[in-house]
Amino acid sequence: MRIHLHIGPQDMGGERLQAHLDLHRDALKAQGVLLPGAPGGRNHTRLYMAVTDPDHIDPLRFNRGFIPASKQKKLRQMLAQTLAADVAREKPQAMILTALQLGSSLCRVSELERLRELLAPLSEDIRIIAHVDDPARALARTYAAQVMEGRAVPLSREITLAQSGAPWWQAALEGAPASDPAGGQFLETQGVPFWLDYTALVDFWEGTFGPGSVTLRPYDAARFHGEALADEVVQSFELNAPLGRAEPAPLPPQPSAAWLTRSRQMNELLLKVLDHRARILPRPLWHSFLEDIRIEGAPMAAGSLAAISARFAPANAALRETQPALTAQTFTADAPLPDWQEADPEFGYRASQYLLTFMGRLDKASHLEANGKVADLEAARHEGLHPEHPADPELSETARRILPPLAQEKFAHLRTTAYAPHDRIGNVAEETVLPPYAPVPPRILPEGSSGTVIVGCMKNEAPYIVEWVAYHRAIGVDNFLIYTNDCTDGTDEILDRLQEMGVVQHRYNNDWKGKSPQQHALNLSLKDPLVQNAEWILHIDVDEFVNVRCGNGTLADFFTAVPEATNVAMTWRLFGHSGVTRLEDRFVIEQFDRCAPKYCPKPHTVWGFKTMFRNIGAYKKMSCHRPNKLEEDKRDQVLWVNGSGRDMTKEAIDNGWRSSTRSIGYDLLQLNHYALRSADSFLIKRQRGRALHVDRSIGLNYWIRMDWEDARDITIQRNLPRLRAEYDRLMADETLAGLHRTGLEWHRAKAQELHDTPEFQELYQQALEIKLNGVERAAYALALDLES
Repeated sequence: MRIHLHIGPQDMGGERLQAHLDLHRDALKAQGVLLPGAPGGRNHTRLYMAVTDPDHIDPLRFNRGFIPASKQKKLRQMLAQTLAADVAREKPQAMILTALQLGSSLCRVSELERLRELLAPLSEDIRIIAHVDDPARALARTYAAQVMEGRAVPLSREITLAQSGAPWWQAALEGAPASDPAGGQFLETQGVPFWLDYTALVDFWEGTFGPGSVTLRPYDAARFHGEALADEVVQSFELNAPLGRAEPAPLPPQPSAAWLTRSRQMNELLLKVLDHRARILPRPLWHSFLEDIRIEGAPMAAGSLAAISARFAPANAALRETQPALTAQTFTADAPLPDWQEADPEFGYRASQYLLTFMGRLDKASHLEANGKVADLEAARHEGLHPEHPADPELSETARRILPPLAQEKFAHLRTTAYAPHDRIGNVAEETVLPPYAPVPPRILPEGSSGTVIVGCMKNEAPYIVEWVAYHRAIGVDNFLIYTNDCTDGTDEILDRLQEMGVVQHRYNNDWKGKSPQQHALNLSLKDPLVQNAEWILHIDVDEFVNVRCGNGTLADFFTAVPEATNVAMTWRLFGHSGVTRLEDRFVIEQFDRCAPKYCPKPHTVWGFKTMFRNIGAYKKMSCHRPNKLEEDKRDQVLWVNGSGRDMTKEAIDNGWRSSTRSIGYDLLQLNHYALRSADSFLIKRQRGRALHVDRSIGLNYWIRMDWEDARDITIQRNLPRLRAEYDRLMADETLAGLHRTGLEWHRAKAQELHDTPEFQELYQQALEIKLNGVERAAYALALDLES
């Protein structure tokens, strides 16, 4: 087996290359090539973090909790075990590993030896691939990236070094700051990019992996998409044929020269603040500070760095003799311009004035970050000197028994990072019993309007339909457009009866085409008059309940709170089975009150959202989580808000279906997601499959991801009296009540049938035995994401 080790460096198109590989994993597998998931999703950062010297703490290790050497060692051991297991299972002819930080950060022989020691048991045939560009163009991109990560030294340093004639690689490393994470000092951020000396880069890697082991390939931004990128992947990794179409994703725009000046000056001040050791500045907050001082304009021109191109021109010409993939065009510099001078920050900008406005946010974040980061930094400083230093708290008994090594490693560092789940956000008292909401009469709609419309898709949901419809009518939903396919439990009959009663509109979707019955239904819904005449539209499933937490708990109250909004990201709150095992004829919102904590950025599914949007024609397509394909002439009319009513337009207007640490908010509205309901209901769901992804099973992994029990939230239960009133009104129809009872008995019989099947009875027992706390569950889910 040959290992293709792609080392970047960063800012050489590696992200596009990695995205193409990730998109075509199955095609790689068909060619006998393994692209493992355990080292990382697309960029195999775990491989990189596992091999740096213990004292070489870079931004990745710092931010992801691998500061102490003991944690790093555990990571390396886990990675070695997982890669060996992957190779033994898949028996590939080749394996691709790609980490952009390898070429940009590894600079010590000991690190390369550690990397080779990790890979050698898998194969001795290791080929190194790096992409290179004219050094001036590469430095322009790298400097911009460094500044946006905290660099405070201007580019005049690199120009002086180039003009001095000193050995670049050696001088860059000798002048690099000592690693001081708490002070914001990292080689990768503050140092001269040593790797711009491509000749030294080749010598460095071949010194450990052998003569001729390194292949340099040209990076050309204009060609790193479409068919050219597909061909580049074939040549880089010696594939038999192209993997498929390479999507022409746009490159992110470079920061303006003025913004770089502003940011570098701000970084100078922030580093002085950190030098006092009284505060900790989390990376996301640092990024937000720089985002707040953004100014548009022309980016820095690589032609102003002609001295850099000239410095390396002779050596790069010699490289072309030994690296046949390189051409004269690879190192052709941009037209020379006057020597680089830092741009005017414009409009009288003063970094000190902005810093004063940022200090409150910095102090608050420091308080939240201090315990975990400081503990890890102290452990890193004293490790080996103080053997009595306590180990990580032990996993629970269940976690020790069921968590695989990758999940245990995830737990070890997740608990001390900013991604550890907790419930310390928001303003709503969620366990306090509050007075019930008052009933609201149905709206009288203007002629021609269908009001607020829910578009739903269902398959075998008979016991839950009437409650779900009654609940949403009680909070102000005016109409329902429901699509079903291949139902056998009486769902169709219940919906047909509700249609006869004038409550819903039911459409059969049995002849769906494509990969998803749900998406086929959503495409059809856009042509339906009920949707075309709607004021607001939301697509949610029957296990999702819109929980308005302001005013009288109605949609009208929420719309009053956000009068300018056109799109609302209704973030999930995942509710577990709350100890309920059997299928009971009781309200879902009454039975299940244990849920995920409000702050739970990992795994990504916890903060998924569904979108409620005003029908202004801004988007051409409705998808599962959101409308898509924005009409450009409507861009200025769109305002996305989160569940706390805060603007998140910039984050969500074009894509995305998950909230982030910047956009999470539950204060005014959340989407209660009862993905499991009872354990019996989970068995039936497991046997039925998914509506959106019919080719994916719902096994124990799904239970682990969804059975959150850490917090308790009863805010939705203020709706119980008006839900009961509307439910009883609907169920006064004897035909509907009889169909509901028939559907309930069908599900109970199905549950018993599955209990009598060994496979499902085993799944049932395994699920009920899993008792994990929030950090353990998040760690397990993250491990499952990497392995899938």
